[in-house]
Formats: sequence, structure tokens, C-alpha cells
Amino acid sequence: MDYGFWSVVPPIVAIILALRTKQVYIALVFGIWFSWLIIKGWNPLDGTLAMIEGMVNVFKSEGNTRTIMFSALVGALLIFIQYSRGVEGFINKLNKLIEKVEKKQTGYSRVMVQLLATITGLLLFVETSISSLTVGTLYRPVFDKLKIPREKLAYIADSSSAPSSILIPFNAWGAFIMGLLLTQGIDKPFSVMISSIKYNFYPLLAIAIVFIVILTKKDWGAMKKAEKRTKDTGLLMNEGSKPMVSDAVTSFPPKEGIKAKAYNMIVPLLVMVIMMPVNLIYTGWNSVKTSTSFLDHASQAIGNGSGSSSVLYAVITSLLVAMLMYFVQGIMKPKDAVNLTLKGISELMPLALLMLLAFAIGDACKELETGVYVANATKEWLSPELLPAIVFVISSFIAFSTGTSWGTFAIMMAISIPMANIHGADITLIVAATLGGGIFGDHCSPISDTSIISSMASASDHIDHVKTQLPYALIGGIVTTLLYLVIGFVG
Repeated sequence: MDYGFWSVVPPIVAIILALRTKQVYIALVFGIWFSWLIIKGWNPLDGTLAMIEGMVNVFKSEGNTRTIMFSALVGALLIFIQYSRGVEGFINKLNKLIEKVEKKQTGYSRVMVQLLATITGLLLFVETSISSLTVGTLYRPVFDKLKIPREKLAYIADSSSAPSSILIPFNAWGAFIMGLLLTQGIDKPFSVMISSIKYNFYPLLAIAIVFIVILTKKDWGAMKKAEKRTKDTGLLMNEGSKPMVSDAVTSFPPKEGIKAKAYNMIVPLLVMVIMMPVNLIYTGWNSVKTSTSFLDHASQAIGNGSGSSSVLYAVITSLLVAMLMYFVQGIMKPKDAVNLTLKGISELMPLALLMLLAFAIGDACKELETGVYVANATKEWLSPELLPAIVFVISSFIAFSTGTSWGTFAIMMAISIPMANIHGADITLIVAATLGGGIFGDHCSPISDTSIISSMASASDHIDHVKTQLPYALIGGIVTTLLYLVIGFVG
């Protein structure tokens, strides 16, 4: 059924409600209900029952279920590394480094810590969730000590994770994109994906803007107000703001009578990061039919691996390693491990619920064919010169409305590549515009799962994170659109 303009109304209403009321749960539930109300022919009872079934059906997707499980288990890992005094040990080492820097150049510690957080996020390109989680967990206590607002940490975590994952596509993102390119009849998807990187302006600009903001110490918009608030009052968040994680997770009391050791935090997190590509290889190993060497087989396996499985296996492995380490050191007993795991999971149930609602509204938008409507409404009047810029804008709007860059890639690749072939446009340029638009729209959307995880990892109020990141994202998006227009008419 063609729902026409109505297909874009529910996600837009949900986004407006989230921004105006700061009640993202209510906004998402209303958006889901409104979607199913339209689908069920405006019958309130059928629409309400369909909404409930729609949320149940989220778990029919193995990928969704794994992601929700990962979100819950992350809480256990956060509590583990605090209970073992691992976070305290790492902070002590970081503080010593800061003191040395302060002796040489006063006031530079804030810049240095923000740069370290950004570089950490960029290096963890294997998975966006792991990148955001690690940056938030490692640097939140130090940011708090240096009176850097939580919104700034969430911005750094968000704007260094997805851009690096799309620019260094040796991860689940790369595997997914190559699969989409193959379905569109592209014989060498890897080379096309790599060639498109030089045209993928938004992720490059997003990373550049982070460095510019940090090095120049110049903020604007809502972030400038956040910095002023923290400087004047010492408040890390706005009054009345609600961090995505409770104090039980962010400030869990450590075990008394043991020495603070940084490796009690670094080792479990390092295991989680390393296990991501290992699990990608493992889950994709049997899918490789022909290979010339072990390295070739492994590289192909990464491209065929399951991203959601790899993330879930990685965090479980990390938890098991942490338990073993702490058992050996006498930090915890099996009973403590079980209690702390259950405590961590319970404290992150709000995040798991938010992920459930984000997936549910994405499924509802798919049922309404929101993305298809937006794409089809514009493709008739496009010219080859306008194509890259328009593809970027449409991808951005779909990602903003649905809160998923992955879903945007799936929708837009099926439309943008045939359009590029019809108009004789450069495939790599159009692929870049599609991918960049997905990341840009995702950065701006309050219902984005990656933005939600960044808020959670940084213990920031989610809507405040979206508002403070938005001006920086818009600058990158506007400049990117202009660059695509220039290339379209001049190139």
C-alpha cells in the first residue's frame, strides 16, 4: 500500500516531540503508535495492538536481539571495571600524565585529554558501539575532573566513532556495504568502496571539525552554553538533565582494601576490542569459498562476518576474562560476579528499552516505506549535476527520520546506484554521497542508536547531546552539500 506523505509524518512527529519535551521514550512510543495507526487504516484499537506486536517482532531479528543484549551486558562490564579499581588505576596514570603536561604548559591538559579521547575513538574503528563505549568509559572521570561538560564527551565519542568506521571499512560496516554493492551488480565492491572514500566528505569534515573545536578552544551554539555553564557553575550537565546511565553504573563503589591497577580496566576493554575482528573472521570463515592464502581467507571472512554476533561475543569474552582476572587476584568470588552482572544489566535496562523502541520505529518506517517514498518523490526531476548533492540530502533525511544509517544504506543503494547508471554519473561519487548522508542524518537524529550509545557511554542527557552536536554536524553537512554541487557542475 502506498501511504504517500503520511509515511514521513510519524518519524518527524517523534523527532519534534523528543526535541521539545526531552521525553525520548514517550516520543518514540507515540511515533511507533502513530505509524501503526496509519498502517491499520486509522483504527485506534488495531493500531495499538499492532504497535505492541511490532515491538515484540523486534526480537524476530537476531541482529536486533544481539544488539539489545550487548547494550545490557555493557552495564555489567562498566560495573566490573569500577569494582576492581581498574578505572581508578587508569585515572591515576592519566592524572600523572596531565600533571607533567601542566608543569610544561599550563591549561593544555584540557586540550590534551580531548585529543586523546578523539584519537582513541578513531583507532577503535572495528565497531561504533565499542568505540563510543570505550571513549565514554575511559575518559568520563577525567573529563569530569577537568570540568569538561558531559555533552562535549558525548560529541567526541559520537563524532569519532561512525566516521572512522565508514572511512576505515575493515569491519562489519564494510561487509554490509560490500553486500549491498554486490546486489546492485557491482563486480568489484571492495575497490568501489575504497575508491569512494576520497569523496566521502562528511565523515572527513566531522573528524576535522572535532580537532578544530578542540585545538582552537572555540565552541558555538548549545555547546558554547554548556562550556560556559560548567566553567561558571561546575555543573557537568544542565539542571534537570537525566544522564543515560544511573549513578550506580557511573560511580559504582569499588572494592575496599585492594590496590588500584589500570590493567584491571585496560585488559578487559582491550580483549573486547581485539575480539571484534577475531569474531568477524570466525563468523565469516565458512562463507569464504575460494582464497589464495590464509590472510586472503581471513580478509574475506571479515567481509562476510556478522557484526552483531561479533559485538555480543566480544563483550561476553571480555566479561569472562575480567571475571577470571578478578578471581585470581581475589577481588571477587563467583557470587559477587553474578550479583554485579545482574546489577549492571538492571541499571542498563533503560538503554535496552530505548534500543528496542529505536528498532521498533525503524521497522514501522520500513512498513510505511518512508525511505522509498522520499527517494521516489525526487528521482524524476534529478539532473546528473545535482545527483550527488541530492543523493546526500535524501540519504541524510532518511537517516534523520529513521535513526539508522544501516537502514538508509540498504534503502538508498538500491535507488542511487541505478540512478547513477541512468545518468552516467561516477559510481564512487554516488556511493560516497549515500554513505556520507547516512552518517550525517544519523548524527542529527535523536532516535539514532549510535547517538543513544554515545550518550549512554558518556553518561550525558541524550537530548542535550543531540542539541549540542547538531550545529557542528550541520556545518559539516552544509559544506558537504556545497562540495557535491561544485563537483557535479564543475567536475
